[in-house]
Amino acid sequence: MRRITFSEGEYYHVYNRGVDKRTVFTRPAEYTRFLMSLYLFNDEESPDHGYALSSARSLAEISEAKPRQKGWKPLVAIGAHSLMPNHFHLYMTPLAESGISRFMQRLQTAYTMFFNREHERSGALFQGTFKAQHVTREEHAKYLFSYIHLNCAALLDKDWKECGVRDLKKMRNHILAYPYSSAAEYAQNKHVVTDPRYFPKYFRTAKDVDDHIDFWLQSKAAGDFRGLASEMGSIQQ
Repeated sequence: MRRITFSEGEYYHVYNRGVDKRTVFTRPAEYTRFLMSLYLFNDEESPDHGYALSSARSLAEISEAKPRQKGWKPLVAIGAHSLMPNHFHLYMTPLAESGISRFMQRLQTAYTMFFNREHERSGALFQGTFKAQHVTREEHAKYLFSYIHLNCAALLDKDWKECGVRDLKKMRNHILAYPYSSAAEYAQNKHVVTDPRYFPKYFRTAKDVDDHIDFWLQSKAAGDFRGLASEMGSIQQ
């Protein structure tokens, strides 16, 4: 039974991984499907998005086809997100009653149905409902952005936390170019899934984003990053 209570105005790290640590994103189209679902299902209204999801090929395409209209009532605000082969991370705050729970139920159910149909399987895809941590400390609220966005660093160098970053510029570029996280939305100041209006204004310019990522990529900070990651609900792959 979930013990955490979600309250409006509070911040939460929400995450989940595949059952038995299985891969839940096996190809680019599946990552894209999940990203489009993050955008579409964040609405008090619950229209049938089946056609939009099946016909669109990118997040940009679906956001243009279904722009946010006046009167749109989101369930949550997403501050950051990152999708990895066998898990995902979301940084959220609820904007409606039971907003996080309702949003996650829609998101995971719809994606599981899609994945099972594509792979001709049945049963659970994710490990339980989802995990969540209440972000109460200011340093968590700030550094959770980097923790989530730096998840993909391990795809370029799985030992970076222990051995340090060998090529800082290459790693930073990898993180900012990773298509399945919100790092680029902040670096380019073009927000589609994320809505920074509901979160502390830690990053006002692209340089702020670069500097913050660089700080945590430095080998001198890696030990602190590992400790903070443990407190914030790190998913062991």
